[in-house]
Amino acid sequence: MAFVDDLLRNAGLQDAYADPLGAVIEFVVAFAAVYVVGKTVIYPLVKRVLNQRGMDAHARKPLMKVTQILVLFLALSAAFAFAGFGSLLQSLATVAAAATLAIGFALQDVIKNFVAGIFIFTDKPFRIGDWIEWDGNSGVVEDISLRVTRVRTFDNELLTVPNSNLTDDVIKNPVAKDKLRLKFLFGIGYGDDIQAATDIIVEEAEKHPDILDDPAPSVRLTELGDSSVGLQSRIWIADPSRADYVGIRGDYVTNVKQRFDEEGIDIPYPNRTIEGGLELTNVADVVEPADD
Repeated sequence: MAFVDDLLRNAGLQDAYADPLGAVIEFVVAFAAVYVVGKTVIYPLVKRVLNQRGMDAHARKPLMKVTQILVLFLALSAAFAFAGFGSLLQSLATVAAAATLAIGFALQDVIKNFVAGIFIFTDKPFRIGDWIEWDGNSGVVEDISLRVTRVRTFDNELLTVPNSNLTDDVIKNPVAKDKLRLKFLFGIGYGDDIQAATDIIVEEAEKHPDILDDPAPSVRLTELGDSSVGLQSRIWIADPSRADYVGIRGDYVTNVKQRFDEEGIDIPYPNRTIEGGLELTNVADVVEPADD
């Protein structure tokens, strides 16, 4: 840059220091210019695109961080080029490539979890606030980052789960569609009125304020057991958490049981009949106790 050379000449600096100092000034000016342009143009543009695509806040945050890193890298690259540090940039690139290879081997798990985090943000198998189940664990998602996901269990324990664990295995999201179907098997006696019991089960579902009318509650005879007839009830609740699920089902089953008691409908216990005999051997050798 000519104005840098004029500045150095007017300052009376020796020629030996002019070129290195000028290169440093050019590096700083170029870096600042590109970085400011990136922050004022590229960063808002990416943010606007993500908003238009309807991404959640938890998904936008890590992507914006990646954008900041890219802007910083672009500013450094442009600064090296403008300052004429081509040979230095090539040397740094060689060192960086070797360091990247070494770091890649050392941080395989971190990189694996990072990639898994990107898949979670793009595929959206679950969101913050969803109740998920995986590998014998369950809980509500509290936070999703590019490396780990934090899940609050229903015993109020906080699990920090590597993202790869949630992408390599099957994840169950019972509330992915903002609705949850609950099932419960009511057993009645063989002598009880099936239609009357069915009506009670449906009526109690329709009375409950947290059970949906659409889809409507349904009852099907699904089992003929040894001592009871099984009536399978299916109900739906909206936007449920685990606490809602347990509480609503408990209230509903309690109400049905009370109605059964009022209408004289029996919920039988399993019956077991034991048959057979007892055979004694060597009875002649048994000595009866003497009378006092």
